[in-house]
Amino acid sequence: MTRKQKRLAVIAGLAVVLAIATALVLTALRDQIVFFYSPSDVTARDVAPGQAIRLGGLVKDGSWVRSGQDNTFVVTDGGMDITARYVGILPDLFREGQGVVAEGSMGTDGRFTATNVLAKHDENYVPKEVVEALKAQGEWRPEGGQ
Repeated sequence: MTRKQKRLAVIAGLAVVLAIATALVLTALRDQIVFFYSPSDVTARDVAPGQAIRLGGLVKDGSWVRSGQDNTFVVTDGGMDITARYVGILPDLFREGQGVVAEGSMGTDGRFTATNVLAKHDENYVPKEVVEALKAQGEWRPEGGQ
């Protein structure tokens, strides 16, 4: 082999290794690339207990129960509801009827145990993904009740 052929062979070998590494990373992360799952998605995908996910939707009206730092609330997308539990101080903007994304895992009892809760940042904000999930369910009501 000439010098030029050796260089091309090394470059081709590196390109193959890079392609395989990229494919392995994307395969391993394919379920975590999504920002969050709606309650309907969690039910449809049959998420394994203990698997770390992000659950997003609206906090169902009348569902929030607080006892000290122990909080229980229902996350809904209009089609399905999932009960979530969070121990800690919730964000000041957390309230019923508002958008929320909770990080955590599903338990064997079908309840979601949150390790982190993110709430909206101003009076008109609902995460884009929540809006799209609610529109897909036919449950989206923009501000003003239209």
